Amino acid sequence: MPIQRDALLSAYLDACETELRAFKPGNVSIYSEAHDMTVEDFRRSAAASGPFLCDSDLSLGEKIYHATRATREVVPCNTNLGIILLAAPLFQAVQEIREGETLRDALRRVLGATTQADADWTYKAIRLAQPGGLGESPDQDVRDAPEVTLLEAMRFAEHRDRIAYQYTNSFADVFDFAIPRYHRKLSQWGDKEWSAVAVFVGLLKHIPDSHIERKFGARYTGIVASRMAQIDKALSVSDRPEQVMPLLRAVDAEFKSGGINPGTTADLTVACLLAVRLEALLGQRKRKTGCFLEA
Repeated sequence: MPIQRDALLSAYLDACETELRAFKPGNVSIYSEAHDMTVEDFRRSAAASGPFLCDSDLSLGEKIYHATRATREVVPCNTNLGIILLAAPLFQAVQEIREGETLRDALRRVLGATTQADADWTYKAIRLAQPGGLGESPDQDVRDAPEVTLLEAMRFAEHRDRIAYQYTNSFADVFDFAIPRYHRKLSQWGDKEWSAVAVFVGLLKHIPDSHIERKFGARYTGIVASRMAQIDKALSVSDRPEQVMPLLRAVDAEFKSGGINPGTTADLTVACLLAVRLEALLGQRKRKTGCFLEA
């Protein structure tokens, strides 16, 4: 019994909204807008892209392209290409999951089965979104027709783009780090938005942000990690995470004054939140049916 499309769409919209309601220094949130983008831009983007990402009749590449095209019809800038690139395989995995598989098992299989057509659709989506610096490469440049599968194309970019790295490493940052951290903080605080803050802070503390490094190189990598370590320490000793708000505001102002936008880390945070919700839906289905049935 496949999970209903409405349930998948609700999971996606909730993940996107939770990320917007989490105070992530340097990023757009309900607390602070910047980078010529607004909270409503991101809400419109989620609403436009969601139906295509959840469409089981579309291939992985088609999901990515049509979600991107729909987004560009409602906002004038690249708000969510990274989110779409991460969300599409997660939805494809849920829609193709087999008996006895976990979400990550199915995801690994989906990623391993990408095609040259998937790459072609994705290249078109990237050209449409026009993200700064992404796809400019001597090997498999997105301005050219692909000669490889989507997974193979991601291998050319994995050393410089953390979203490509997720494709080639079965979403390691999401499943091995972000999701366990989310559940720990949710158990500690009982608040999904502050748990999302903790995921963002933890990821950015340990992993340089691709979006920042495409713009500035390694100029701010150490500073960003140091600020996240400060916030992480403050969060770790607090049973009331809202007490860290003054520090978040100070770091947010510092980052935005320098044009520092950890956009890739925000995308990974959405992927974590979405995966948590999809795993919950799969768990509910298993309890109802007593087993996983082929979708």
